[in-house]
Amino acid sequence: MYKHVLVPTDGSKLSAKAVKTAARLAARLGARITGMYVIPPYVPPMYGEAAIYLPEITPKRYKELSEKEARKALAVVEIEARTAGVPCKVGWLTADQAWDGIVRQAKTKKADLIVMASHGRRGLSGLLLGSETTKVLTHSKIPVLVCR
Repeated sequence: MYKHVLVPTDGSKLSAKAVKTAARLAARLGARITGMYVIPPYVPPMYGEAAIYLPEITPKRYKELSEKEARKALAVVEIEARTAGVPCKVGWLTADQAWDGIVRQAKTKKADLIVMASHGRRGLSGLLLGSETTKVLTHSKIPVLVCR
């Protein structure tokens, strides 16, 4: 059935639940998992007349902090995979839109299933904030298992 499961994570508790589900599913199917974290690109701060001054983060410092968060989130994937006895690789990439990075990685890594969390945003918050999960479901050509 499924042999390669892609598991995107944002480091949240809800993502950790999806990671655990993916590891258990992969163990039962004899599949491997790839954990991934999407880093938004660096955007230099812009200041206007009414803006509050914030110390600028350099692109180098942004990269260091983002990669530190990625490693922290992906460590959870590695631990769950090890616990389930599942082969695992992890990595991160930079993408303007998380959903696009997830869909592209699934294709690039030749995953045959994406397992991800949904924060369940509906109504106005879903409209304003958008749903990465909904966008992955809309644009992915491979199956997506959504965990809540």
